Amino acid sequence: AIILVHWLLTVWGCMNYMFPGSYAWGNFSVLAVGIWAIVQRDSLDAIMMFLTGLLLTVLTDIIHISIFYPPNKYLTDAKRFSVGMAIFSLLLKPVSCYLVYRMYRERGGE
Repeated sequence: AIILVHWLLTVWGCMNYMFPGSYAWGNFSVLAVGIWAIVQRDSLDAIMMFLTGLLLTVLTDIIHISIFYPPNKYLTDAKRFSVGMAIFSLLLKPVSCYLVYRMYRERGGE
């Protein structure tokens, strides 16, 4: 569910070409690592890389949103929706990090 929600919010955040390609590449590559963590349920490395990637994308998302946020006179409804979904994804990432950390602990991590 974590991956599906973040995938959908990232797709909606990227649909207006307001953010550079690095926003999409960063988020989708972390989601790919998350799929790897789901497939290999016994791997601590996969879940740790997913957690680290989520934490790094929190920082990069803050940077992308703060630098590329358009001025109000250029803010159309589509851009407003796209930025809103990117911000919503950013706000959900700490919750996702907590849930992924709990999965890491359940798999035997310290």
